[in-house]
Amino acid sequence: MSAPPLPGSFGNYALGDFVELVAPADVSWWPQTAGWWWLGALLAGFAACRGWRYLRLWYRNRYRREAAARLQRLADAPGGEIPVADINRLLKLAALVAYSRERVARLSGEEWVEFLNRQCAAPPFSPEQGRLLALATYTGGMIGSDNGRQLIAASLAWVHEHGNPADD
Repeated sequence: MSAPPLPGSFGNYALGDFVELVAPADVSWWPQTAGWWWLGALLAGFAACRGWRYLRLWYRNRYRREAAARLQRLADAPGGEIPVADINRLLKLAALVAYSRERVARLSGEEWVEFLNRQCAAPPFSPEQGRLLALATYTGGMIGSDNGRQLIAASLAWVHEHGNPADD
């Protein structure tokens, strides 16, 4: 059996003349006026300048990262004895990069330690550590792991916190 034939008009008679509306085109997210383009260009230029300054600062401070890594290697050296002369040498190399050779190269002894302490807001080296650094070049001594770790911690503090030479 088959279903009876459908009439010519079937369904809701009110919708017989209904024509569907066509949705308008999507609104573009791209800026439509020149002011937004100018603002975008200004923000892009600002971001580029900030990025350039950050990269210059990062590149300029590479000596700090290298000195900190070398100090960590000294602290992690097997044997427990840490050579004070090597710490002093690393501090001198970092100071030579950060400050002028005329200002740093001639310093030794107590004058060297005073220079190091003056470069930070809070002096990182205690008088005992200063004495060790002042005499390290002449004695070439080794210190135990506890005192050595404290001296390396003070040296790391100096490497990270010493003032920018441009500020002097």
